[in-house]
Amino acid sequence: MSNRVKIQTAFPEAWKAMYGVENTLSNINIPLITKELIKVRASQLNQCAFCIDMHTASAMKNGETAKRLFLLDAWKETDIFTEEEKAALAVAEEVTFISHGGLSKATYENAKKFYDETSIAQLIMITVAINAWNRIAISTQLPVSK
Repeated sequence: MSNRVKIQTAFPEAWKAMYGVENTLSNINIPLITKELIKVRASQLNQCAFCIDMHTASAMKNGETAKRLFLLDAWKETDIFTEEEKAALAVAEEVTFISHGGLSKATYENAKKFYDETSIAQLIMITVAINAWNRIAISTQLPVSK
């Protein structure tokens, strides 16, 4: 990989703002494992190796199982995720694939079965933030640790 711009030094105000969003998201009522599942899934969709590596490690450190992480790419096809987690993952996928129409009415209505408006806003913001980090990591070619 080539040397690319280090945004944290070239544009520290923006980097600090991104961490401000992360700090805000660290104090919300969405379970930590659900947050990590969203981050891993969006990173899979965006093919961001750096973020997949970071968030699978974090998920496992915080109690997630390898089996669930191995099956995350096929979450719709298994019953090892709760209906609440599936609702969150559906929101994350549709927000990540914004060019496919964004968050559909059906997915939004399903999410309302498990989450209030504040929590749905939080799910959207978790997804927006990880999509931004994916774009930073991919564009600047952040390396996966060996």
